[in-house]
Amino acid sequence: MRAKIDWPEAIRPLLRKYKGKNHPLEFQNVYQLVVMVVLSARSTDIFVNKIAPKLFAAFPDMESLVGVEPESLYPYITGIINYANKAKWILAIAAEVKSDRNIPLTIEKLVGLPGIGRKSANVILRGAGIKPEGVIVDLHVLRVAPRLGIAKDTDATKMEEQLMKVLPQKDWDAGMAMSFLGRETCRPKPDCGSCLMNKVCVYYSRLKK
Repeated sequence: MRAKIDWPEAIRPLLRKYKGKNHPLEFQNVYQLVVMVVLSARSTDIFVNKIAPKLFAAFPDMESLVGVEPESLYPYITGIINYANKAKWILAIAAEVKSDRNIPLTIEKLVGLPGIGRKSANVILRGAGIKPEGVIVDLHVLRVAPRLGIAKDTDATKMEEQLMKVLPQKDWDAGMAMSFLGRETCRPKPDCGSCLMNKVCVYYSRLKK
């Protein structure tokens, strides 16, 4: 029988490697991060990074988006999945907050904005340097956490709840750390032999049997 893992202790190597590492979205301020997070849903961070400079040259802040028609954004974001709806969400956010200084920095208020769910809100808080109110659970974490054995669910919200119970708040950046691990090592076809978490990983322990 597998011994119970002390996850606050076991997660330390992962946090040491990735804690504080910049998110793959290449933003310069919270305004840019909010817009890029909305655009990145079901699209790649790489593609969003590619189109962002021209978009932000044309619309440098929330104020510049107020009163703009969605069609004005299309030339900058065509190629993004669901770009028409995302343009509407971004402009609805601008209409509500009106200026960069009014961008809310709590999960409760962020998830009340169009196009922003808990994962996106957690990413925004992290990027803004705000104390975490939750754990980032993206597609990579949904793959990595069950492999490790630290959480088991296919629903991001439920998995986030599990991780928040297992780990103390000071370690909630483990979500983004697992995301980085999933991007670099624990990919759909994982490189288990080089993984710094293989000593406590359920998936790897089964491979060795």
